[in-house]
Amino acid sequence: MTDAPHIPVLLGAILEHVGPITGVWLDGTFGAGGYARGLLDRGADLVIGVDRDPLAFEMAGVWAGTYGDRLRLVQGTFSDLDELAGEPLDGVTLDLGVSSMQLDLAERGFSFMRDGPLDMRMGQTGVSAEDVVNEASEALLADILFHYGEERAARRIAKAIVAERLKHRISSTLQLSEIVEKCLPRKKPGQSHPATRSFQAIRIAVNDEYGQLAQGLMAAERALKPGGKLAVVTFHSSEDRIVKRFMTERSSTGGGGSRYAPEADAKVPAFTLTPRKAIPPSDAEIAQNPRARSAKLRIATRTDAPAQDIDPSQLGLPDVRLN
Repeated sequence: MTDAPHIPVLLGAILEHVGPITGVWLDGTFGAGGYARGLLDRGADLVIGVDRDPLAFEMAGVWAGTYGDRLRLVQGTFSDLDELAGEPLDGVTLDLGVSSMQLDLAERGFSFMRDGPLDMRMGQTGVSAEDVVNEASEALLADILFHYGEERAARRIAKAIVAERLKHRISSTLQLSEIVEKCLPRKKPGQSHPATRSFQAIRIAVNDEYGQLAQGLMAAERALKPGGKLAVVTFHSSEDRIVKRFMTERSSTGGGGSRYAPEADAKVPAFTLTPRKAIPPSDAEIAQNPRARSAKLRIATRTDAPAQDIDPSQLGLPDVRLN
């Protein structure tokens, strides 16, 4: 895998903890193909690679053919993964971090380190970051920054954005980065860039990442066979909280009453947690790949209980809407 443009985070932990890899797997965040390759090399009969970004499949063209008909590439979003798969699955992997190939291309507008158009659209269609930054109300901008980026200076940054866009349209990544930087204390050694949280928040809003995640987790429940594995890698606390709440809720048997609250109805869990807690990266992986520092892996095993949808509000999704 030396020709892959990035190092897949926690791939080794996934391969270690999901047990023997056979049958049909779906990589719902195909990106540069690191997870798909790992699964194929470990013995999967077929991997279905799903990505909303057509660039992912263009880049895979140089190596995908070596796997023949064991690799099937499908453009779409993992929120529809059960329909895109078209067959029961033995495993699903989701890597929720932004792809390094997207960060590295200035023209995609994901990075505050490279000047480029303020875009951030993973699928290259729909509302862009430029649209959000220049057209959303100050209140909506503040909500996006606070709920999706956990940015404590959300109101101050939103006010500064609105003041700046009255002078001229904000259309580049460095323009936005400079506005955010002026609102925050100077970066200290070892701290992340001041614009990190703001760029993360706007990217999540533009791509409806939390809504996609909630729907994708339910789609995985529908698609997985009994005994099938769901492995999800998260990179920040908000998305990990959504995954944790989903897995906790769908692995619960109910009950748990107390003297202060009635006992909940018993139910058959759709998953078991394997293991029960999140798996962090090893020190060796962090040393090799600093991007893994904040990552967490959660794995659940499907039971034979019927699939059920879950109200996204139970997962703690912020009620922030662009439309």
